[in-house]
Amino acid sequence: MINSKELVQYTQHLSILFVEDNEELRQTTAEILRNFFEKVDTASNGEEALVYFNKYRYDIVLTDIRMPRINGVSLIEEIYKLQSDQVIMVLSAHDESQYLFPLINLGIEQFIKKPIDFQDLLEAFYKAAKKIAPNKENGIDDVIVLAKGCEYDRSTRSLTYNAQSIYLTKFELIFMQLMTKYPGKVYSNEDIVEFYFTNGETMDLQNIRKLVSKLRKKLPKDILESIYGVGYKLAIDPLR
Repeated sequence: MINSKELVQYTQHLSILFVEDNEELRQTTAEILRNFFEKVDTASNGEEALVYFNKYRYDIVLTDIRMPRINGVSLIEEIYKLQSDQVIMVLSAHDESQYLFPLINLGIEQFIKKPIDFQDLLEAFYKAAKKIAPNKENGIDDVIVLAKGCEYDRSTRSLTYNAQSIYLTKFELIFMQLMTKYPGKVYSNEDIVEFYFTNGETMDLQNIRKLVSKLRKKLPKDILESIYGVGYKLAIDPLR
């Protein structure tokens, strides 16, 4: 049985988007989520959820199935087009079994029954958060193994390529700290600007492009990927 204290050590720096058309359930559940997650946003339908997801990205998406405009199945399909490794959890009523097989085929593993059982919810979040928690405190090494023999150590803020140290400027180090926070995640320009702001520095779109261009010259080819119209991500060693 998972308690709140155990859960929060994994979720306190994570973000979640909760999608539910029932206003009362959406509000009450959101209040619970704010006890555990750093950032909680809510949407009342799939169309609104896609607007949020395109703008911010989230560590976890928790969504209902039957909703107006865009239902949960279509929402999940669209999210996976944008970010194939997105962690998604689905709320499912007992009379929605016809949706489960399409969702399983899409890759959804975690279903939460309605009405929501609090302990089931905690255990589901615990399982999901452990997979994406970024540091040793959460059970994952500080050393992030990138593709092509590159490694980045978050604790010492050092980058190596084939065991050779690569010099990084202050602004490049801040960039790498963000990009390795959740390895393989796509970070938007807005995410990058906000991260620099929280680190006491100013960054804009033009300077992001200049920074990425200079950093690519220090890295092996295709390590730092541009996702057109979305943002950037680091290529992770596929064997890790």
